[in-house]
Amino acid sequence: MDAARRFFRHALQVVGRIPEKVTTDGHDSYPHAIRETLGVAVVHRCSRYMNNRIEQDHRGIKGRYHPMRGFGTFDSAARFCSAHDELRDYFRHRTRMDEVVPLGVQREQFRAPSAELRARLKAA
Repeated sequence: MDAARRFFRHALQVVGRIPEKVTTDGHDSYPHAIRETLGVAVVHRCSRYMNNRIEQDHRGIKGRYHPMRGFGTFDSAARFCSAHDELRDYFRHRTRMDEVVPLGVQREQFRAPSAELRARLKAA
C-alpha cells in the first residue's frame, strides 16, 4: 500500500497534473492509493492489458512466435522482426487521433500498397 502511494505521488510530481483516468492491473492496494493521492474524481480502470502498449504492439510477433515454438536462432528472430515491422508500417493506414476511418476506406488503403508491392516483386 505504501509503495503504491509513493508511486502515484512520484507520478504526479513527474507529470505535473492529476489524470482523468488511471489504468492498473487490479492490485488491491491501488484503489485506496489513487483516492488518497490523486483524489476521488479520478476514474480507476482495472485491466491486465490496457495499460501495456508494448504488449499490444508486439502481438503480431507473438502470434508468429508461439506456433513455431521460438525462432531457433537470434539471426532468424532479427530477420523476422525487421521484415515484420517494415511491412506493418507499410500497410498500416494513417489516421489522426480519434479519427474514425470506415472499413471500406481502410480496405482501399490496404489494397493500394499491396498491389504496388506485388508489382515490385513481380518486376524483380
